[in-house]
Amino acid sequence: MATKTRPVVGIIGNSTHIEGRFAVQMAGERNLRAVAEVAGALPLIFGGCPGLTDIGALLDTVDGIVLTGARANVHPTRFGIEPNQAHEPYDERRDAMALDLTRACVERGIPVFGICRGFQEMNVAYGGTLHPEIRDLPGRMNHRMPRLPTGEIHPDPMVIFADRHDVTLVAGGAFAHLLGRETIRVNSLHGQGILRPGERIVVEGVAEDGTIEAIRIKDAANFALGVQWHAEYDPQTNPINRALFEAFGAALSPVRHAA
Repeated sequence: MATKTRPVVGIIGNSTHIEGRFAVQMAGERNLRAVAEVAGALPLIFGGCPGLTDIGALLDTVDGIVLTGARANVHPTRFGIEPNQAHEPYDERRDAMALDLTRACVERGIPVFGICRGFQEMNVAYGGTLHPEIRDLPGRMNHRMPRLPTGEIHPDPMVIFADRHDVTLVAGGAFAHLLGRETIRVNSLHGQGILRPGERIVVEGVAEDGTIEAIRIKDAANFALGVQWHAEYDPQTNPINRALFEAFGAALSPVRHAA
């Protein structure tokens, strides 16, 4: 028997096409770097599709899971509303993988960290609902990424990923304890958001407009946290996001495999 020198973290892939023709599974490099450089683990991309990835075999192999953000929204039929072209694209294969995977991680005590879409998947996995365009609710701000007056996405990543609003954390909660404060400031790049929390979803942080931004899964035996913001963007330099990835890394327990 040999012991792994580093824990392994599975990073979910997203279905997309290159040049409109070639089907691929992809994950953003910042997710990989956050896991490698801050959580101290080996990142391993897996197919976000039940036909490619067996959940049991995956969880026998990895020590933790990151459910990343993605361009696609969770399909509305997963939480009881009709789909609308305005809220596309969708990635139903990832839906089928991520919702079951979230529950399996919690059942087996394997750390799971949900980011943006991953945060929304955690909520839906436990029966919660989403609003397809959170900015349309009365009193809510526009949480989508900044755009130029022409409507094009702003070309400067420093502008896109800049901290844009405060999040108030629950006093005495898991996030407040982990981060050592009750107010943080975060980036914002999402349209869809949590409407009704799921059965085991505990709200831990709320934006100044009432949008849910931080959650944990009740009675999970290990790390099971989700954030609406993109914590993977700058944990090397951002103390809030660093603390989250360091805590995720500390929760990983490498399993033993045959040499």
